[in-house]
Amino acid sequence: ILKVEIRFYLHLTELNLTRTGSSAEDFVYQFKGMCYFTNGTERVRLVARQIYNKEETLRFDSDVGVFVAVTELGRSNAQSWNSQKDLLAEYRAQVDTLCRHNYKETARFTVQRRVAPTVTISPARTEALNHHNLLVCSVTDFYPRQIKVRWFRNNQEETAGVVSTPLIQNGDWTCQILVMLEMTPQRGDVYTCHVEHASLQSPITVEWRAQSESAQSKMLSGIGGFVLGLVFLGLGFIIHLWDKKGKSPWEKMGKTGARTVAFCCNFSSLAPQRKGS
Repeated sequence: ILKVEIRFYLHLTELNLTRTGSSAEDFVYQFKGMCYFTNGTERVRLVARQIYNKEETLRFDSDVGVFVAVTELGRSNAQSWNSQKDLLAEYRAQVDTLCRHNYKETARFTVQRRVAPTVTISPARTEALNHHNLLVCSVTDFYPRQIKVRWFRNNQEETAGVVSTPLIQNGDWTCQILVMLEMTPQRGDVYTCHVEHASLQSPITVEWRAQSESAQSKMLSGIGGFVLGLVFLGLGFIIHLWDKKGKSPWEKMGKTGARTVAFCCNFSSLAPQRKGS
């Protein structure tokens, strides 16, 4: 059963009353209504409250069907309004005319809205293996706000050392949260952030693998070599296309064959040639 609270401020009135002849002392009167939904519109409850200076004095609950005084200050109004049959009938009907009506109008962009989260993992510090560290699972831009985030180490759930921030609202109805795991990585460890959310058909899992500094350096060197290889491959392909047209790119720029060779040698050695050497 899904229980949803949607606050429709029907008859929302806020009056600032100042006593004549006194200092600037305000008296604030509010009247608000809230609609509660269970399993869509299967069961709907309307609660209207009269509030005076932040204190509730009177309440109408559709489950009760009459106005009830919460404090002595609301007793006279409760007696007066309960004697007005038309007013009671109007409030009882607002379960349908207000709550159910507004639910149908707003459900598609409120309770039915779904925005899938974006999940990333990053260590708090760049440390070597066997050193205490903190893994941060960042879960951002999701709606609705209910979400479940868990940490796993080598397919075993981690519960100790897990801390999280409060749910942060972005201001556009989406939310974000950070869930952190205190850990000491060992070689070969695989940490997984596991996220379950109503917008997902299956959970999102993002992995982080513990690596030594030498392994990280080798990986970065490999990536750098791969990128550099692509650059030279692209350059060679361009030269090949121009040669097929009968002229090299250097000749198009007015260069001679000898200068072309000298230029290529300088480029590959990445060092300038001294005159006379």
